[in-house]
Amino acid sequence: MRAEALPVRALTKAAFAPYGEVVEIAGAERRLINQGSTERFHALANVDVADGGGRPIVSIFRGQPFAPPIEIVMMERHPLGSQMFYPLSDLSFLVIVAPDRAGTPGMPEVFICSAGTGVNYAKNVWHHPLVSLGAESDFLIVDREGPGDNLEEHTYSGIRYRIDAIAGAEAESEA
Repeated sequence: MRAEALPVRALTKAAFAPYGEVVEIAGAERRLINQGSTERFHALANVDVADGGGRPIVSIFRGQPFAPPIEIVMMERHPLGSQMFYPLSDLSFLVIVAPDRAGTPGMPEVFICSAGTGVNYAKNVWHHPLVSLGAESDFLIVDREGPGDNLEEHTYSGIRYRIDAIAGAEAESEA
């Protein structure tokens, strides 16, 4: 079986645009509400979950930490709704996505997502399950609940992708 090392890149809005939205307060529309006592960072992500009678739900996921080398053997996607991940801890995490290649995921792309930044995977985007770094981490998740099959998984065969190192990419993402 062939193994291929994947580079880790800094998460940027432009690089992630084919897969969804970067969720961060930097550059967001700010509104003062509650008689000026609260600052609202407005419309950070577009929740797209209504297909097939779906409705939005909010959950908290608790991810166990990964450390290199990390093998990427499967990807998943949600054909009926978007899925947003926003970290509640002050730790970075990895975002692993892949373009669709005739109904299966292509070569993964790996981004480091710095603390205070999340992602909203667009509907039907291949992505890896949550990859926390450093310590157990909690994430606020906004996704779909409802009728229909909203989970498709694919296991890579004949190749294993791996992440050998993360150092350097984290410093780049903070620049």
